[in-house]
Amino acid sequence: MTGIDFATRRKPSFQLPPDACDAHCHVFGPGDVFPYAPNRRYTPEDAPKETLKALHDHLGVTRAVIVQASCHGSDNRAMLDALAWQPSVYRGVAILDENTPGADIPMMHRAGVRGARFNFVKHLGGSPDMAVFTNILRRIKPLGWHVVLHVDAPDIVPLSDMMRSLTLPFIIDHMGRVPAKDGVDQAPLAALLDLAKLDRCWIKVSGSERIDMPPYDKAIPIARRIVEASPDRVLWGTDFPHPNSTHEADEADLVDLLPQIAPDAVLQKKLLVDNPARLYGY
Repeated sequence: MTGIDFATRRKPSFQLPPDACDAHCHVFGPGDVFPYAPNRRYTPEDAPKETLKALHDHLGVTRAVIVQASCHGSDNRAMLDALAWQPSVYRGVAILDENTPGADIPMMHRAGVRGARFNFVKHLGGSPDMAVFTNILRRIKPLGWHVVLHVDAPDIVPLSDMMRSLTLPFIIDHMGRVPAKDGVDQAPLAALLDLAKLDRCWIKVSGSERIDMPPYDKAIPIARRIVEASPDRVLWGTDFPHPNSTHEADEADLVDLLPQIAPDAVLQKKLLVDNPARLYGY
């Protein structure tokens, strides 16, 4: 990943608005500086902060939320290093566990972290220890943080009662990973749209490349339904560098989906500028 030459890559046709935010992206390593977790489920190629900035310069992104990925586990140093490098434009989402020291969470808040992420996806290890989950939420709530939930489509309905019981804002990653081939009438999407009625529920219309294949024409109506259902609580991100992807996604293609997902300038500004600014304190 470190060798990507964005000068040779296609630029998107859609021009992002000023202060557009990539609200879901990652930094990986470099592994010789920030080692990957011993119990990781995958080992990515290095994609350090410099590569992420080069991508954003290429796309026209000016703000970003760096989400801690499971390959680094609860060692958040690579993400925190990136936040320290670009503190005015980067915010973070951490992975915390029962061993996270009490002083670390206020320190992360000062660094620009605004949420904690939990994975419920089976191929990445499945649900967390719910006692740990509850304890972490108790610790982050006084700081005004939110919780990010990475779930699979079949688990949206079984997890709905838990999500409804949350007393702090929660974000569902990647459109709940609902399979695009099943269309807009599938039960997981209906459950997702029902959760979107809650004023604590945010949904990322990222991950078209996770639920569909290029040109992502089946993902577009699903993302549009979500944006229409909750225009003030949706976020978008590239998911760069696309861990565990089924194909090599071109981020310019993902940017060019935006006018189809959010068809007018008002919706586009909410999705890309206003909503992340409100949630992440830009």
